[in-house]
Amino acid sequence: MNISPYFRNLRSAYFAELDDLTFDSEGVHVLDQRLKQRRKEIDFLVHMVEISPEMVAAVFHKGFRFTSLAAMDDLLTHESDGLPDWDSVAGSIEMAPWTRDLVDVVQKQPMGDWFLTVAAALEYMFNKPEHPQAVDIENEDDTEEDADEVEARTREEAGADWMVEQGFDRKE
Repeated sequence: MNISPYFRNLRSAYFAELDDLTFDSEGVHVLDQRLKQRRKEIDFLVHMVEISPEMVAAVFHKGFRFTSLAAMDDLLTHESDGLPDWDSVAGSIEMAPWTRDLVDVVQKQPMGDWFLTVAAALEYMFNKPEHPQAVDIENEDDTEEDADEVEARTREEAGADWMVEQGFDRKE
């Protein structure tokens, strides 16, 4: 499968966002509590759908069940300005009942339907097992290590950037 550069980059940011939400400073698993709190803040968060879709998309974590994997795989090949309409994507998704109010709030925004498509793609990637990419046999081991290091560095940088946006100093 060929994931577009847009979703490849956004995937790292979304995974980092969920990682940040998962544990508190003492290492206690608090993901469900933080997601519940974030869902209560949807009226504020919805204004960030264009600049930080990964932060807002977390409100839908665990809220989608994908019924057409082929349609979702196809969605991941698109760039942000060429996404299919939400109505066509929604037919490939069963949404948990608790998402209905969130969807209603999001759809009132000018970019709401676009964002729902992005959120569905991010959640799909989060739940999709990684498929090994074809690599040059000569460099197979190096390529896997490099890809893991790049992914880890990208997640760390995304988290650090977010902290700076929140007013914290960057860790050296």
